[in-house]
Amino acid sequence: MIKIGVTGWGDHNTLYKLGTKPGDKLKEYSAHFPVVELDASFYAVQPERNNRKWIRDTPDTFQFIVKAYQGMTGHQRGDIPFETKEEMFNAFKLSIGPYEEAGKLGCVLFQFPPWFDCKKEHVDYLRWCKQQMGNIPCALEFRNESWFLENRRKSTLEFMRQERWIHSICDEPQAGEKSIPTVLELGADDKVLVRFHGRNVHGWNKTEAGKEWREVRYLYRYNDAELKEWAEHLKWLESKCDNVYAVFNNNSGGDAADNAKRMIELLNLEYDDLAPKQLDLF
Repeated sequence: MIKIGVTGWGDHNTLYKLGTKPGDKLKEYSAHFPVVELDASFYAVQPERNNRKWIRDTPDTFQFIVKAYQGMTGHQRGDIPFETKEEMFNAFKLSIGPYEEAGKLGCVLFQFPPWFDCKKEHVDYLRWCKQQMGNIPCALEFRNESWFLENRRKSTLEFMRQERWIHSICDEPQAGEKSIPTVLELGADDKVLVRFHGRNVHGWNKTEAGKEWREVRYLYRYNDAELKEWAEHLKWLESKCDNVYAVFNNNSGGDAADNAKRMIELLNLEYDDLAPKQLDLF
């Protein structure tokens, strides 16, 4: 099964009627796509009321890719609001418990920052993270090319398989050491995650004057030739594992939802368990 979606549900204006309230957007989103990447969990460990609302707002088969809290992956600047790392991980696991109970947890995404390079202390930390997460399905994404250099690629993939990490395969700009190549290989063999970040090389490592990085980094619209090539890759991945999740993150210019819908067309996918679309009668 290939499940196509996008990152977040708030900013994809082509999906919603004018005037749709923010609190109603996930319901409408789930009429279009069967999976979403939850990024609110990256900025704060979400309270139970939020998670249970989002679960109620989606169909029974809907899946969430929950992004790991930023303190767990070293993104947060300054002190984390927990006494210990163990307390932080336990709070996060408690937070995502409702998704597990509802059968709606696709995986937890650990996306590490560009400075997280391939060295022993980082490998040890990855092992520790996986021990903390137990049997919770976890995907691993790097932003430093050292993990996939020619002399390390094989060992990195073998490490993922041994430690039961789902491989988060990326399509992203090839912009030096702070980016990774597309590696069409599996980690844990029952699931794979593909994330489309666009190919804006000039916006990847630095921002334009006067603009926030979010405005330019993911500013890219995939053309049909690129999407058709990736459609074949997704079909190949589907032949190798049970669950393929593919999410489009190229939304600096509002292109993610359109590209995701086009990918669904190219793959001839029909999801019969989406939420009913709201009818606009007037």
